[in-house]
Amino acid sequence: MKKTVFLLAILLSSISENLIAQNSKQNKPSVQQRVINVDFTKSASTLNTFFKECVGAGRANEGLRADWQQQLAYVKKECGFKYIRMHGLLTDDMAVYKEDSKGNPVYNYMYVDVLFDFLQSIGMKPFVELGFMPNALAGGPQTIFWWKGNVTPPKSHEKWADLIKNLTEHFTERYGADEVKTWYFEVWNEPNLSPGFWTGTQQDYFKLYKYAAQAVKSVNKEYRVGGPGTAGAAWETEMIDYCSKNNVPIDFVSTHSYGVNQGFLDEYGNSGTVLAKEEFAVSGDVLQSRKEIATSPIPNLELHYTEWSASYTPADPIHDSYHEAAYVLQKLKQVGRAANSMSYWVFTDIFEEPGPRFEPFHGGFGMLSIQDINKPVFYSYQFLNQLGNIELVNKDAASWVCKDSSGNIQALVWDYTYTLSDSTNNQQYFIRDLPSKSKGKLKINIANVPNGNYALEVYRVGYRSNDAYSTYLDMGKPQQLSKQQVEQIKKQNDGSPVFKEIITIKNGVPFLKELEIRENDVFFLNIIKL
Repeated sequence: MKKTVFLLAILLSSISENLIAQNSKQNKPSVQQRVINVDFTKSASTLNTFFKECVGAGRANEGLRADWQQQLAYVKKECGFKYIRMHGLLTDDMAVYKEDSKGNPVYNYMYVDVLFDFLQSIGMKPFVELGFMPNALAGGPQTIFWWKGNVTPPKSHEKWADLIKNLTEHFTERYGADEVKTWYFEVWNEPNLSPGFWTGTQQDYFKLYKYAAQAVKSVNKEYRVGGPGTAGAAWETEMIDYCSKNNVPIDFVSTHSYGVNQGFLDEYGNSGTVLAKEEFAVSGDVLQSRKEIATSPIPNLELHYTEWSASYTPADPIHDSYHEAAYVLQKLKQVGRAANSMSYWVFTDIFEEPGPRFEPFHGGFGMLSIQDINKPVFYSYQFLNQLGNIELVNKDAASWVCKDSSGNIQALVWDYTYTLSDSTNNQQYFIRDLPSKSKGKLKINIANVPNGNYALEVYRVGYRSNDAYSTYLDMGKPQQLSKQQVEQIKKQNDGSPVFKEIITIKNGVPFLKELEIRENDVFFLNIIKL
């Protein structure tokens, strides 16, 4: 009897252990896997390169600096931007306008010529923002920023129109009408943020716009003019209705959007910001803008987002973070074909709205630091510029897979994960060391790749991979960087491939690459036909 009980106990124990093991196996989380399947022979369309049509800069006078010009030439070469937009073309530090003792206008374009000649020399065009008001023409003393841009309506709209006409004639004489026809003229910046950027009303802005637009068109009807350049996708329908009803010329709508939940203007970067959690922050504004234009009296207007980024403040550490690289790609992909351009604000931390900065990493808007250090977001734009001109059919929502006429293939893939807690703002969160969690396996499968030998290069941006800010943290966040420290940060984050090999495709076997992907990683695969 005792023997039977003993054997029964062993049997029950064994069954229990098996059940526990089975349950443990069932409850163990499976490895997350993301598979991207594309076919080399199935093209979707020509790649829409709206993402590199335009990029922003702080103000025109900064464009006279040698370091600014060197950085722009580098960004143009690596990222392919065609246009650049900046504030302050007409502000007094550009010495454009004054009046003689009798109140007659005196025009001067020497500084403007230096800047625009440089742009021409590197193959870029100006997206001309007409603002702010020259002090001698201003109707009031109110200014914005450390560099004192006057934000008041003109004391004389006739003199304002004469200035814009004379400036446009000067551009035509210097660069030729055929060239200026390819430019854009945008009237003012964010006039809906009153009294910050504009002390007048909406109707005052429309009047300013009318005089400027008519002045541009009086020189050449084919020159392109638009606005209102508002914050937060505002005034779009009102602008179109005004122009339509009053026969005022308009060729494009421009506006701005940033991915934080509160506010629009933080002149000196003193406010806390919180990255919006909504899936379609920024991109939802763009899609809505396109719908508003499509249902307007002028449904075929171009749409230009002449400023956008994760945050509108020049003191937001997300701009320095590796999270920004994935964020930008996610938003651009969501926009699709809704915008003609999305101008990232801005290309460099040489940016003095709150005055010259004293810290090497201060949350500045730029893709590059003041000392020429590539931030993670720079690489996102560099990768975008390397995509081939033919986009392949691809159901994955966070990637582009392309090819070019030489048979090379490019895959740009990312993970965007929102990681902030509800009680944390950007200024508290993105200054930390932020290790990224695993998102499992990423498999890229490309069918029907032509037989042959290929060089595969894999690039990565993410936590401690082309992540200059983390290197800076490891140095103890020095108030000033020595020359050697700058070179060390650059060397550790120089954009070199993390993996290279020669592969052979034959017998119809597809290209397959498996990678470990983490939160907010960005991968660029360059498959070069040999």
